[in-house]
Amino acid sequence: MPHECAIITTQNAHKTLGEDAKMTNIGSHSIDGHIGIVQIDSPPVNALGVAVRSALVEHFEAVIADDAVKAIVLICGGRTFFAGADITEFGKPMQQPDLLDVLNVIENSPKPVVAAIHGTALGGGLEVALACHYRVAVPSAKVGLPEVKLGLLPGAGGTQRLPRIVGPQVALDIMCTGKMVKASEANKLGIIDALVAEGELGADAIAFATQLVAEGKPPVRVRDRADMIQPSPETETLFADYRRANARAFRGFKAPENIIRAVEAAVTLPFDEGMARERELFMELMNSSESAAQRYYFFAERETVKVPDVPPSVATLPIASVGVIGAGTMGGGITMNFLNVGLPVTLVEMSEEALDRGIGVIRRNYENSAKKGRMTQEQVEQRMALIKPAIGLDALHAVDLVIEAVFEQMSIKQDVFGKLDKICKPGAILASNTSYLNIDTIAAATTRPEWVMGLHFFSPANVMPLLEVVRGAKTAPQLIATALKLGKTIGKVPVVSRVCDGFIANRIMTKRGVQALELVLEGPTPTQIDKVLYDYGFAMGQFAMMDLVGLDVIGRDANVRTLNGDMVAAGRLGQKKNGGYYDYDENRRASPSPVAAQIIADFAAHQGITSKRAYTADEILARLLFPVVNEGAKLVEEGIVIRASDIDVAAILGYNWPIYTGGPMFWADHFGLAKIVAGLKALEAEYGDVFTPSKLLEEKAAKGEYFTR
Repeated sequence: MPHECAIITTQNAHKTLGEDAKMTNIGSHSIDGHIGIVQIDSPPVNALGVAVRSALVEHFEAVIADDAVKAIVLICGGRTFFAGADITEFGKPMQQPDLLDVLNVIENSPKPVVAAIHGTALGGGLEVALACHYRVAVPSAKVGLPEVKLGLLPGAGGTQRLPRIVGPQVALDIMCTGKMVKASEANKLGIIDALVAEGELGADAIAFATQLVAEGKPPVRVRDRADMIQPSPETETLFADYRRANARAFRGFKAPENIIRAVEAAVTLPFDEGMARERELFMELMNSSESAAQRYYFFAERETVKVPDVPPSVATLPIASVGVIGAGTMGGGITMNFLNVGLPVTLVEMSEEALDRGIGVIRRNYENSAKKGRMTQEQVEQRMALIKPAIGLDALHAVDLVIEAVFEQMSIKQDVFGKLDKICKPGAILASNTSYLNIDTIAAATTRPEWVMGLHFFSPANVMPLLEVVRGAKTAPQLIATALKLGKTIGKVPVVSRVCDGFIANRIMTKRGVQALELVLEGPTPTQIDKVLYDYGFAMGQFAMMDLVGLDVIGRDANVRTLNGDMVAAGRLGQKKNGGYYDYDENRRASPSPVAAQIIADFAAHQGITSKRAYTADEILARLLFPVVNEGAKLVEEGIVIRASDIDVAAILGYNWPIYTGGPMFWADHFGLAKIVAGLKALEAEYGDVFTPSKLLEEKAAKGEYFTR
């Protein structure tokens, strides 16, 4: 903006200002020729809290009232346009002006308003832009309405305005997935009216507004547009077809259905009535347990990197090169994480055959992605060129980080780490991908236990978002800080765990698996047990999951007779061979298996279980999930986790625990800790101390306390 422009900032209290806005300089307005410029600069992301809303009203009213102003540009300082609502205000009394008041001021301006977008315009941010009469953006910008990820819908007109620009089908796709749309695509769809030069947003937006004035273009309110929502034979079946096509993806979630209903209202009702319907549907979600769980998870995921004795001031170590030991399924997947962000990986195996096979799998994975249009062939070659294949550990002498992904046996891992201790340079991080074994015992094989830690990836490692950062008794704080930063770099959510058998996700979820295998001997069938878990919200039940993984993999080191072992002995390995707990057709559709039923009956007899009874769904659910909650309470009690919400993040990301329940600990708080304690005690009386409630769980239940509030 020219130096001669008069700039007025939000310093004096406007009659509608909240207290937070009275002493801030988050808003300003100025005049460039006949163009009024309203600028908001509220770090870090210009969230639409009360102070920002108040500043918008104040400065828009000022430029609208100025007769010299013929058009208005709305622009934000910092790294982004409005990135969304201030969700810390959710559930609290709304301070005025609310966002709808702000949008009314903007939309009803008699002078054309141009939104100038950089960074991201998400949620309420895009709703602000849609209330403007025109929108321009730099090519790097992205827009979206991601409220569905919080169990909500766009509640400030997004469900009513977006369909009027892009049509109901595209609007549904954008809102029900919550995906971000690149500026170039948004321009093609009509969400963005023009792309402007990177780095020249302010000047180009003013030029765009000046051209509007020169051409006598009037304000174009999105609410008045109807061409994209005209009734047609396609729209008559659109919504039913959309529900049907996405039934599996939307199962258990309330927000997608309410978004569909809101878009139906946009198509069938006048704008103001559609807005009223949107508000009803928004409040229905806001008051739902599903949205409460998803909003809780949003914050829980961001808390995992906060480690009390590892503050941000702890320096991280530079990671410019990585070594991975083992080119099998896990090692290959781990390797891909680093290749994807441009980090070279020395991939080590003990034989050329194993190495070639592993590298071949990595290449096929990338080429399959290229065939699906997710990357170019050039990008495939760039990633593959970052692999440095090697036979033997000596090749790891200069890397900054080594991740061991060899067979899950303590003696083998100790041997590897003993050798790494002699080979790797001082200051190299030595990490194990072990899923259960004791990191301190592994570290004891070295002379530098402070440089040893666990980095537990979940399979498939290049896809699953969870990374358990396992902190040994002597692991240096620098390693934890580095792992947290590195996890973010490679697109993982890191959760810190102390040392115990199975760490977080595997430890708690093993309890569910144990009880499912016990329960199936007592009467319920695999189908009945799995249905209860499916109805709760899991993508598949325990027995379907075991069949998918492979019964020869699960419990392969058992030294006593087990039900899984009997299945394997009968040649039933799961989906990959002869079926497992289910039979499978050529399309891998499951059906109850008479063979499995007989194996189960025979094993029950071997265990001395002769009497069987029917179980209700509630009894099955309690038997399977109460022990998970109890084990989570023990993790908190033992100090294995920093906070209970870390358990929920690990369960959701590592085992696909349904996010709309919030995870086991959040679910337990809402189900009622006292009811869970009572249920565990009843099970303890029947089955023994495996169900004894943890001390902390009993204490919280007795005091009416919670784990996650």
